[in-house]
Amino acid sequence: MSKERLYIFDTTLRDGAQTQGVDFSIEDKEKIASALDNLGVDYIEAGWPGANLTDTEFFQKNHNFKNSKLTSFGMTKKSGRSVENDPGLSAIMNSNTSSVCLVGKSWDFHVDVALGIKKEENLENISESAKHFVKAKKEFMFDAEHFFDGYKANSKYALACIKAAYNEGARWIVLCDTNGGTLPHEVSQIVSEVCKVIPGKNLGIHAHNDTGNAVANTLAAVLSGARQVQGTINGLGERCGNANLMSLIPTFYFKKDFSSKFEIKINSSNIKNLTECSRLLDEVLNRKPNMHLPYVGAAAFSHKGGLHVSAVQKDPKTYEHISPESVGNNRNIVISDQSGKSNIISRLKTININIDENDPKIKKLLDEVKDREFIGYSYDGADASFELLARRIIGEIPRYISITEYDVSVKKNHLGMIVSSAKAQLEVDGEKIVCEGEGNGPVNALDNAIRNNVDRLVKYSNYLKDLKLVDYKVRILNTGTEAVTRVSIESSDAKGKNWFTIGVSTNIIEASFKALIDSLDYKLFKDNAPASK
Repeated sequence: MSKERLYIFDTTLRDGAQTQGVDFSIEDKEKIASALDNLGVDYIEAGWPGANLTDTEFFQKNHNFKNSKLTSFGMTKKSGRSVENDPGLSAIMNSNTSSVCLVGKSWDFHVDVALGIKKEENLENISESAKHFVKAKKEFMFDAEHFFDGYKANSKYALACIKAAYNEGARWIVLCDTNGGTLPHEVSQIVSEVCKVIPGKNLGIHAHNDTGNAVANTLAAVLSGARQVQGTINGLGERCGNANLMSLIPTFYFKKDFSSKFEIKINSSNIKNLTECSRLLDEVLNRKPNMHLPYVGAAAFSHKGGLHVSAVQKDPKTYEHISPESVGNNRNIVISDQSGKSNIISRLKTININIDENDPKIKKLLDEVKDREFIGYSYDGADASFELLARRIIGEIPRYISITEYDVSVKKNHLGMIVSSAKAQLEVDGEKIVCEGEGNGPVNALDNAIRNNVDRLVKYSNYLKDLKLVDYKVRILNTGTEAVTRVSIESSDAKGKNWFTIGVSTNIIEASFKALIDSLDYKLFKDNAPASK
């Protein structure tokens, strides 16, 4: 039995750019487009030529995609002018693309109120625009804006709008749930009705996520006949976002209800790029990845309860619906006060510590974790600190930099500015080195005191030059005069590796110091730095 083809249409660089706080540069667009092409999506809608300088410049370049079709976006012609004399259409026509997607109104309410034109005139604008690009041998797509709302209000007119484009040779009619308010059962019913008028092989779905149903609505549309799927990386988009292609693509590929009926161009090798593609977007946007995203999130295959871990070790299918490696992700065994022996053993294996399960050090480590978590530590999100703790108990971690003394002060200067200063006495190979630094806070000052004098730490200077603190979080665990503070630090290096360390104390500086020292030690250990004599 031959499978029907599903086409993946990514609009991260166009619809995703509508997200509050997102502003892609040319370089950003090129990085993301390249990742999407390597993934193997069918279409990359990269923006609106003529709408802004960035999009215009992007479309003037030759991108030479291997797998994807570059697609330009715009709107149907304006009333009162011909397609040949519409500047917006001219910019799209002259863009370096073979595929074009134009948005037009399909809800009579919008035609009356937003456009202020007659319904017949809107139909003519759609028809003439489609004819114009089809004549120029462009692959034409009509994005029927607010189609589902329009269909529910006036199905006859909504259908007339999409037929106006289809009858002029549009390859794709995309049904858009623009305000994201339609529910899956409504999508199923309406798409099924539309398929009686326009073949499913020419229908697409563009779902927004305002009710949290964008992925569900997309799946419903496909099962009801639609064959093009629009969405974005990580569901990026205006308001609550778009359908998340990082969830849809693996669902089409791995889930039998879809994989037995449909095929996508993305193969088993390329689909392993999904997690990398997801995290690249967050890197470009300089934001922390959502660890709870399906399939690609850092917690998507995390296991915390001891019984769960034990079951996963025997057969991963008990708690994992697919193999994490199949989408480029990893299994993560979480260490916490809920951990059992199986958690500890499994976690040690992932960091290449092979130890007999009956070794007394296993119980010692488990007890230490539980004792520490009782006083406020949480190794759930501090894998680097856990690894250091494990290796110290097992006896595999050398001594690097000893910090024998430190002093931190905060004062207001004569200009009214708050200044933090720090002095730390370090010891390497028996030599004492005094480092001083200032910062916009006591932790930043302490960090600067060490790293601004890294050249004096001759033995470790090359290892620490690329170390930087990415994030710093403080949590007060209880109240009162003896409140316990937990500090979490995220660090990174030039290799693009990030790690998390933790410190706990009744003193916020001491807690920060512990997390900072763990960060330094972890960096030196991972880079195979020599031990201090």
